[in-house]
Parts: sequence; C-alpha cells; structure tokens
Amino acid sequence: MVKLLKRYWQVIWRPSVHYSLGFLTIVGFIGGVVFWGAFNTALEFANTEPFCTGCHEMRDNVFAELKSTIHYTNRSGVRAKCSNCHVPHDWTDKIARKMQASKEVWGKVFGTIDTPEKFQAKRLELARHEWARFKANDSLECRNCHDYDYMDFTRQSVRAQNMHTTYLANKEKTCIDCHKGIAHRLPYIAPGEAPTDTPGQMVPKPEQQAAAASAPPQR
Repeated sequence: MVKLLKRYWQVIWRPSVHYSLGFLTIVGFIGGVVFWGAFNTALEFANTEPFCTGCHEMRDNVFAELKSTIHYTNRSGVRAKCSNCHVPHDWTDKIARKMQASKEVWGKVFGTIDTPEKFQAKRLELARHEWARFKANDSLECRNCHDYDYMDFTRQSVRAQNMHTTYLANKEKTCIDCHKGIAHRLPYIAPGEAPTDTPGQMVPKPEQQAAAASAPPQR
C-alpha cells in the first residue's frame, strides 16, 4: 500500500511529457470554473421551495402550516420561503448548515417522522433545535429581512414597542425569544415539562392547535 501511494504521488508531481504547463493550467482553471458552477447551482437548487417540500414530511406538516401565516401571503406580497429562515445567507455559514442538515437524509431513509404521529412526537425536539440555533446566531435569518434601525414603532402595539425598545435594543433578548410560533404551530408541552422561554406566549394545547388549524389565514 505504501509503495502504491508513493508511486501515485510521483505520477501526480511528474512533469507532463505531452502537454505544456500553460495548457495544463488553463485546463485546470476551466475545470475549476465548471466544478464551482455545478456545485453552486446544486447548492442553490437545494435552497428552493420545491426541493424543501419535495418530501411529504415537510410538505404535509410545516409547509402546510406556513401557508396559513402572514409570512406566506400578505398585503405587501413579500413572502418568505423555507431557506430564508432556515439557511444562513453567508456562504461559509450556509455550507456549515448544509453539512449539519445532511443528517436529515438519514432520518428520511429510516422514516423518523414519516407519519403525522411520528412528526408530532418529535415536534418539540425539532423545534427546540431551531430555537437554539436562532438564539445562538442572534436570530440572523430574521434580521436579514427585519432591521431594527428601520422599525416604525408608531405602527406597533404598545407591548411590541416596549419589548423592542428595551429587550431587543439592549440585546437582552433576540427575535426568537418572543416570536416562536409565527410561521409554524407551537409544539404542545405537557404539564411538568420545561416551558418555553417566550415572554407572554402560552404554548397551546392539542385542542387549541386543532382550532388554530381550521382558522382563516392571518393577514
């Protein structure tokens, strides 16, 4: 094995007999451009809504919930898609997130949440993972669209004004602390379990979740 590796190394670094260094450099450059273009195209495709909702676990659960919220349809016509909230925009963070999310393929293969019952059983765990991620990056994905410096506090409720001008301004809290459940339903937390840290926001019981599901879309 050592001899084989050594021979391979010698072949790799041996000067070309038939092609000039300039030719090899140009070929390598073109090959790199083609590879990068293909890689980036595949990466961007993985951020599209059809890709994200390609499996029924997402299409029939969280995506169905998103369609009834103001993040999906509203008077301004600005709509958030899955990757806007769940994939960082910076390239290095995006790659790290994609590598982290690759374990979802494992879950798909083994049917971790392939039924509504399995999904609901794992819902709180999945939600807490996302809450923790938003908390750790200071709700970066929220801030890509919502900028504190451009908020019109006169058009907010008194409670929202107080929360934004205190907790958000002094960075004691971040967006996800108060805005859990705005794009997907909050998971039910049984009595005795640790509650969410969302100020003033109660986690609905199963019957309340069912009522919310039949309610008209928010505007």
